[in-house]
Amino acid sequence: MSDNPVFDRIQGEINENDVVLFMKGSPMMPQCGFSAAVTHLLSTLQVKFKSVDVLQDMEVREGIKQFSNWPTIPQLYVKGEFVGGCDIVREMAESGELQQIFEEKGVAQA
Repeated sequence: MSDNPVFDRIQGEINENDVVLFMKGSPMMPQCGFSAAVTHLLSTLQVKFKSVDVLQDMEVREGIKQFSNWPTIPQLYVKGEFVGGCDIVREMAESGELQQIFEEKGVAQA
């Protein structure tokens, strides 16, 4: 446990779920194009993921940026490891690297 309760909540989500996407909105109703793009990629790859809507909690919205030391949202975590934001995830999907990570880490596909 850290001295930061928001970090503890974020870490809890990451620990409890194989794939977590901190995003604006929900997978059904993304609230920004970048969140929509990553949601679409994960859905196309048929990867089950937990989404956390940062617009519902300003502490998490700001806290996730500090937690990962990454300034933008969405942010994708796979098996506890920060993968990146929209541009990185998109590039990894195009190169096949994202699918490889899911396979190597044994992430369930729908």
